[in-house]
Amino acid sequence: MAALLSIRDLHIRFGSAEAVRGVGFELAEGEVLGLVGESGSGKSVTALAIMGLLGPAAKVDGLVLWQGTDLLQLRGGAMRERRGREIAMIFQEPMTALNPAMQIGRQVAEAAEAHFPSWTGREAKCKAIAALEAVALPDAPRRYGDYPHQFSGGQRQRILIAMALINRPRLLIADEPTTALDVTVQSQVLDLLNGLQQRHGLAMLFISHDLAVVGQVASRVAVMRAGQVVETGPSARLLTAPEHPYTRSLLAAVPTLRTDRNQPLAKVG
Repeated sequence: MAALLSIRDLHIRFGSAEAVRGVGFELAEGEVLGLVGESGSGKSVTALAIMGLLGPAAKVDGLVLWQGTDLLQLRGGAMRERRGREIAMIFQEPMTALNPAMQIGRQVAEAAEAHFPSWTGREAKCKAIAALEAVALPDAPRRYGDYPHQFSGGQRQRILIAMALINRPRLLIADEPTTALDVTVQSQVLDLLNGLQQRHGLAMLFISHDLAVVGQVASRVAVMRAGQVVETGPSARLLTAPEHPYTRSLLAAVPTLRTDRNQPLAKVG
């Protein structure tokens, strides 16, 4: 299957610090790839490079091929045409990703209006309500005019998912979408993402520090450590028979019901 997204020898430097060193992976149409590693391993920086959101402080080298076009070479409007329309991203913390002074319905509608300026305000509102209903936000038409602080953490995450998917992108980048949620709500959000991915045939890059969470959504996993991909493979194999010592230490550091609480957790390293 031809790659929808292909990253080759990606390097990202901030001054003298190299945050990403020679990263490479591919993502096919409709595939879910988990990108996992501890905080600071370079996962989110890699995602921001794909989206063209790193800013002038970052020096980025390598190839980020989107259907054969190198996104790193695109400037201005050419990148904006793809960002949010063909490639969308869910950011880590919904309360900071949403504008606290703007109605949530308008924020979702605005994401569509940026790419479909010919739509009337009524058309954009109808699309936004449909997107909110698609992510199972209760009473979406009535709550269209509410503000982010009037929603729970799980509901705010659903709003961000609606905003990302309103334009029916081909690739969804989900950056730690369940980190700030409790276990029950986390499960609901994962089920929602799984259902939407299958229904729309989305490719998804799912970023997390939690291998167990990644195993629930991804068919393939890439493990990052210190800015490099150290192991890639099918999630079933990688979660049961990891080959790299770092992957094994990540799995060993996850507590279970059988973990001896009198013993310290395994160190990741």
